[in-house]
Amino acid sequence: MYGGVYDDGRVLGVDELGIEPGERATLVQFSTAFCQPCRATRRVLAEVADLVPGVAHIEVDAEQRLELVRDLEIHRTPTVLVLNAEGRVVRRATGQPRKADVIAALGAAV
Repeated sequence: MYGGVYDDGRVLGVDELGIEPGERATLVQFSTAFCQPCRATRRVLAEVADLVPGVAHIEVDAEQRLELVRDLEIHRTPTVLVLNAEGRVVRRATGQPRKADVIAALGAAV
């Protein structure tokens, strides 16, 4: 899922995310309250963000941000978007990621 470069030209910033994105890249996780894989994904993405300087992890509650979910065509949780420094979506994946896959996906962003 993290293998291919994804770029639909969309740019996300503080207005869409509610939080300032990372300096080098941002891991945006769409979650729901009762999603078990979302909890594990949260841990993995937080670990990667702590490991890689300039990378932020932002979790978005999909149920509270339905307009954004529809706009970005999020169909299941967890869905993770990898943004570059400009806020452009460069990778997109669904399901629980492996730490190594997330680190590799950041290569497209930084």
